[in-house]
Amino acid sequence: MTERWTVLSVLRWTAEYLKEKGIDSPRLDAELLIGDALNKDRVGLYLCYDQPLQPEELTKIRQLVARRAKREPLQYIVGHTEFWSLPFKVAPGVLIPRGDTEILVEEALRLLEDTTISQQPVLDVGTGSGAIAVAMAHSCPELQVEAVDLQPEALVQAQANAERNGVADRVCFRQQDMAALSGGPYRLVVSNPPYIREDEMDGLMPEVRDHEPAVALQAGSDGLDCYRLLCEQALNLLTPGGWLLVEVGAGQADDVAALMVRHGLSETFQREDYNGIVRVVGGQAPVRTDEES
Repeated sequence: MTERWTVLSVLRWTAEYLKEKGIDSPRLDAELLIGDALNKDRVGLYLCYDQPLQPEELTKIRQLVARRAKREPLQYIVGHTEFWSLPFKVAPGVLIPRGDTEILVEEALRLLEDTTISQQPVLDVGTGSGAIAVAMAHSCPELQVEAVDLQPEALVQAQANAERNGVADRVCFRQQDMAALSGGPYRLVVSNPPYIREDEMDGLMPEVRDHEPAVALQAGSDGLDCYRLLCEQALNLLTPGGWLLVEVGAGQADDVAALMVRHGLSETFQREDYNGIVRVVGGQAPVRTDEES
């Protein structure tokens, strides 16, 4: 780079280069990478298009672009993402929150609003970055959330995200295996568990397959291993009338609903995302009658 490089010329070059490397959103990624290098948001970039870049700035931009060209996730490179319109720290070793999971949060908040059970806390299983737990607590000022994960590095990030979003006093994180859940009773158990089949892993995008933790993605030969664990334990965790609510992969909803019914849950329902794909399945613990209690 011997010519005079401005913000705009570097932006154009970077977008074209990322496009050649197969990046789906090259212009947006270029803006975010250059903005991160220059400590500017996208509006700030627009306001300084003609600004010449210094050699040290070009070096930093080159380093970030080289990482993205190798299909490292943008969120890991810049160290943060947005979920539920809230900022979240993300780093390698922890699954990046997806926009699809906001459907799960929407349904969780709907169930919490509709239920007459008001005292028991909520349990988030496999919390990862803490996105679901933090989003629920941020939206419900009185809500107490317990969030568990097996991976210590995930719990460190989740705690930092709870503190960053002002809900650390109402979200309790602890290390726990999904195969041996304890605590409760809970009015809602919510989870976005691993659900990718073993034979699907090689077909995932490089950003996911090569960089995100396999333990947070893969769930056995049929992708249902974690749902089996959750459904088997649901009645021991839920208060009568409480709900188990999970995110599912495409085509898994009916199988997951059947697992819920097999393990004593009822009133099962399914919720599509905004692309028409069933993304959420819920089931309710039986409500005891006066004669049974």
